[in-house]
Amino acid sequence: MNHVSLSGELPPSYDVFLSYAADDAAWARTLAEQLAGHGLSPFLEQWSIEPGDVVLHRVEAALRASAHGIAVISPASMRDARAMDEYAVLATEAASSGLRFIPVLIGHVPAPPFAAHRVWRDFSDATGREFTLKAAELAAVIGDRPAPTDGTPSPDTLRATHPTAPRPVTPPPRPAFVVCYAPGDAVYGARLARQLLVAGLPVWSTEDLRPGDGHFWTIRQQLRYAVAVVVVMTPRSQDSDDVTRMILEGQVHGRPFVPVLLDGDVNYHLAATWYVDARDGALLDAARLDLLRRLYEDVRENRPVRLPEAARRVPGGAGDPVPAMTASAGLERLRAHLAEGEYEHADLLTTRLVLEAAGRLTEGWLRERHAIGLPLNLLAGIDALWTARSGGRQGFGRQLARAPARGRRPPRFTELGTALGWRDAPEDPVPRLYRDFVRRSAPVGEQGGPGADSEPGPLRLPGFFPTLRDPGHENDPDWYDRWSSTVLAVHARLREWKAAR
Repeated sequence: MNHVSLSGELPPSYDVFLSYAADDAAWARTLAEQLAGHGLSPFLEQWSIEPGDVVLHRVEAALRASAHGIAVISPASMRDARAMDEYAVLATEAASSGLRFIPVLIGHVPAPPFAAHRVWRDFSDATGREFTLKAAELAAVIGDRPAPTDGTPSPDTLRATHPTAPRPVTPPPRPAFVVCYAPGDAVYGARLARQLLVAGLPVWSTEDLRPGDGHFWTIRQQLRYAVAVVVVMTPRSQDSDDVTRMILEGQVHGRPFVPVLLDGDVNYHLAATWYVDARDGALLDAARLDLLRRLYEDVRENRPVRLPEAARRVPGGAGDPVPAMTASAGLERLRAHLAEGEYEHADLLTTRLVLEAAGRLTEGWLRERHAIGLPLNLLAGIDALWTARSGGRQGFGRQLARAPARGRRPPRFTELGTALGWRDAPEDPVPRLYRDFVRRSAPVGEQGGPGADSEPGPLRLPGFFPTLRDPGHENDPDWYDRWSSTVLAVHARLREWKAAR
């Protein structure tokens, strides 16, 4: 928007207005020269103010005639009242007229509050080629051209969009039974939580969230250190993404589960877990409460948890059905988990999709004869999602490419695991707990492993996912044999998929 100057003439328009403190004039001139070299017209007070101009009016008119504004933020500018006034006008124009406001930091100064919600660029240590490249990126943004990039995310963008350091998930004051339920089951869920509390057991549910709590962090904290995860199973919770994520988070960290079937069928993600039948709407009886008390003592004393074995369905016989997740619905959920960087959740869902397709969801593992009928289009769909999210570093196709060649013979499980980063050498053990296992492929730059509260980066070990591990059975003495059987069975089918492509 152009404003008439005091002389009655329209001021010239500029591609970008540079605002800076007087002490930073030489630095700002260097940046302006770089931008001009890319064909842009910057407003720089040193260049653009003519003798006889009223400086304040000229600057204001130029600022309002610019489509972009760069605020050079430095220790000097934080002490310069005029620079701060210009920055405030830039922020206002950005909010009211669509001006693109770009904070540029020099001198190792943090972005001030009015600029912290904008993606900034830090030139503090930029000299030579690095300065030239950063200036070229700014010129491309201002000129509405594709920015030069090598495909690596800018650390400035990551720090600007996630300005606070990841908050470590620490133990709660008292680990509790975490009761999970969908909003439509809140009445029963609240009654169940109250029953456990009256029985003298520590209980937590989302009803215990208080104003000011970090919503996702608190839920993750409670689940990571839960005594057990009590899931109210209904069609509503089956379809709830929030309940599903809570189940997966508990499974990632190997927490015991106490599913309570209130209505409908057994939850898809808890198919191989023992459950309480409450389809008559009743709460837990005395025997079940005693079982939870024993479970609580086991957890407190760090003893192996004692829960009843899951009832196994007899083919062709009676038993509670497990609802099948359609391939399209499953792949859509997988896409969502990957898009949000929830790699462990995506990994566990991948295993369930494969087991369901083979008709082995309740059993939780496969032999090669079970994998013969795995649909190739499902394996291709899973691979496409992992491949797209990871830039080709993860997925079944990458695993096949990394698998050691042994002529016509399939690779041994120890050799395959070494090639995929599951172990360091064929003779080395694999971490027993799933949460320790997946930390081996933590995203680059993360200390807490996948799923930590920070921007997910590229996974460290190519081909690590999908692992086909089922943490729900990692306390079973034969967990390793079942896992290795599943992996080798699926990879036999994958070789057929590769040959058919």
